[in-house]
Amino acid sequence: MAIKKPNVKKKGHPKFNVPNAGAKNRKHVPERWHKQRGQDNKKRIKRDFMGATPTIGYKNPASVSGVRADGKRLMLVHNMSELDNALRNPKISAYNIVISHDVGKRKRIEMSKIASSKGVKIVNGVYQ
Repeated sequence: MAIKKPNVKKKGHPKFNVPNAGAKNRKHVPERWHKQRGQDNKKRIKRDFMGATPTIGYKNPASVSGVRADGKRLMLVHNMSELDNALRNPKISAYNIVISHDVGKRKRIEMSKIASSKGVKIVNGVYQ
């Protein structure tokens, strides 16, 4: 039985790098994007050789925004009653469930058993 690939295709974008992040005096600067605020900063004034800057044009369409690689969206649940309501939803097959971070291990195990019996995947369940 072959696994069917979802037809979710998000747009790609270049790596939005921090200028001079590898310089000796900037080793503490992380490799994530920071908006450039300097008066003479070449990245801020959009010089081509400094690379791309995040803009609204890189945004994905709403139909694929928030969709994971397996073609499903995420639904956050905080307790058992929310999980029961989610499992009663007729469109639950289009979702994966995420358990809130403040739910303890015992309840996670219980939620995982209930969801797996209904055939729904819990993304951050308990691994035993």
